[in-house]
Amino acid sequence: MHRLQDLSAADWLSATDARPMRLITFGPAGFPAYARLRFIPDPAGPGLSEADAELPDDHPSDIEQARTVLLALGESAEPCFFCVWEGYGGSFFGPESLRGPLVELPHRRYALYAGALGDIAAWERDFGAGHPCPPPAFAWPADHRWCFTSDVDPHWAGIGATDRVIDALTARTDVDVVRARPEQAPPAYDG
Repeated sequence: MHRLQDLSAADWLSATDARPMRLITFGPAGFPAYARLRFIPDPAGPGLSEADAELPDDHPSDIEQARTVLLALGESAEPCFFCVWEGYGGSFFGPESLRGPLVELPHRRYALYAGALGDIAAWERDFGAGHPCPPPAFAWPADHRWCFTSDVDPHWAGIGATDRVIDALTARTDVDVVRARPEQAPPAYDG
């Protein structure tokens, strides 16, 4: 995976009519179907924080779950683009991973990387010094047939793709993927 100085591959992200928060949580408008990868279950009621979610000791990390979904979206050798949110710099990602021009979207800025989809297997090595770290903020193939988003705020990641792809993801038992409608606010934990 290598850092891109030419940010034109990300132009399609801002060339959408999606509202800012919808863009950074579900990606560009126009996909036939959308889903949410729930890193932890949705809140069971009001007033709960993410710390209230009861998870088994062997619950996979966000990046492990994201990796499973990303590898199900395309072929391992397929060329893809990945955005890393600048806000993680210093806490998860080394400062060198964020040097250079940044993709600017409303409320967020990202470093842009290119590589094969299969490079997600080495995400922790490349970006977390071998430790668990957040998934890519955005990931997409060159043909834009799907988009994966993982913003810092929600307890889930957004996925835009075809109905067939979303159906296949929601049928899986190794990840918790549910259909979503980006225009409707999903359940959220308090603070």
